Amino acid sequence: MSSSSSPESTTPSPSPSAPRRVSARIGGIAESATLAVDAKAKALKAAGRPVIGFGAGEPDFPTPAPIVAAAVAAAGDPANHRYTPAAGLPDLRAAVAAKTARDSGYDVEPSQVLITNGGKQAVYQAFATLLDPGDEVLLPAPYWTTYPEAIALAGGVSVVVPTDETSGYLVDVAQLEAARTPRTKVLLFCSPSNPTGAVYPPEQVEAIGRWAVEHGVWVVTDEIYEHLTYGEARHVSMPVVVPELADTCVVLNGVAKTYAMTGWRVGWMIGPKDVITAAANLQSHLTSNVCNVAQRAALEAVSGSLDAVAGMREAFDRRRRTMVAMLRDIPGVTCPEPQGAFYVYPSMAGLIGKDFGGVRPTSSAELAALVLEHAEVAVVPGEAFGTPGYFRLSYALGDDDLATGVGRMAQFLGTAQD
Repeated sequence: MSSSSSPESTTPSPSPSAPRRVSARIGGIAESATLAVDAKAKALKAAGRPVIGFGAGEPDFPTPAPIVAAAVAAAGDPANHRYTPAAGLPDLRAAVAAKTARDSGYDVEPSQVLITNGGKQAVYQAFATLLDPGDEVLLPAPYWTTYPEAIALAGGVSVVVPTDETSGYLVDVAQLEAARTPRTKVLLFCSPSNPTGAVYPPEQVEAIGRWAVEHGVWVVTDEIYEHLTYGEARHVSMPVVVPELADTCVVLNGVAKTYAMTGWRVGWMIGPKDVITAAANLQSHLTSNVCNVAQRAALEAVSGSLDAVAGMREAFDRRRRTMVAMLRDIPGVTCPEPQGAFYVYPSMAGLIGKDFGGVRPTSSAELAALVLEHAEVAVVPGEAFGTPGYFRLSYALGDDDLATGVGRMAQFLGTAQD
């Protein structure tokens, strides 16, 4: 056989695969859908389009003046120009413990408090501290977009427990028990809820807490919207109504929503001392201390009155009722009335598949894209929260923008044809 016909001369040698540029662990993380929608809305506005964004979950109010003044004073104090304890300023840890007793009736020691860079770091560290690879987390849906990503980064497995508008987006003990397996380690609980605004009644909080104790399931409970409830709804902290849960419960919270401090990035974890010590060890390598100036501002916030949040809550309540009424007037939209937070979560199922000028959206994501293109209104589709077929709209924006934005959306959606 001649060399020209030899397999060695006609078949290229296999080359080794190129090394992975981004790890599979990080490469698998999805971008925050809520922040992505907010960024797109802001970019379109900067380009001259009159886009109204209902995406980001942040109060449109300024941080109260006494909190800002405390930060200004802190910036001038050389003590805040240096490293401080990774777990948080001792004064702030003590103040958070006192605030927790005052606001929810949960008595904890300062050593059970870890100050974090916003609520998101608290979420991440809670799961990183509690989960081993393969541990399962029961995750009621709709859920906040960060939860499943934080669970996956910790090596855990999200077990989604779906809810819908027929139950008020509330999960019950029977559903949780049906989803429980020998690998179940944690239940993620959030009330008031992002994205639905649902608030669990005290008896249901207690029933779920007792179920968790009975089956040895940890509870990570996100209470960052604790002060934003409306009408007869009230926030109830699970370890308060089920004291036996305290040794297997981590409470997450922060100043962002209550005090209009989303950009200050101060949150916290509360839990058993061994868990908090372990999470603090992680934080000592991850970020060290939270910005001292922001911690001093948070100290002023949690130590002061709740007068500012009372005023914000009144405005949110007014906007909530306006938005719900306007959405309910749109044919094909089903909109439960939220009892907490500052979101509505209407079902758009009646409009998916309808004809909009020759285009028939097959999902809420496609419908949201049409609303942005034609009504210049930015909303977050339900796919981001684990429940396709819905929109999340924040009513933490000015009254005029709210009415104009929902009005534009209603006008466009009203063109739907069969």
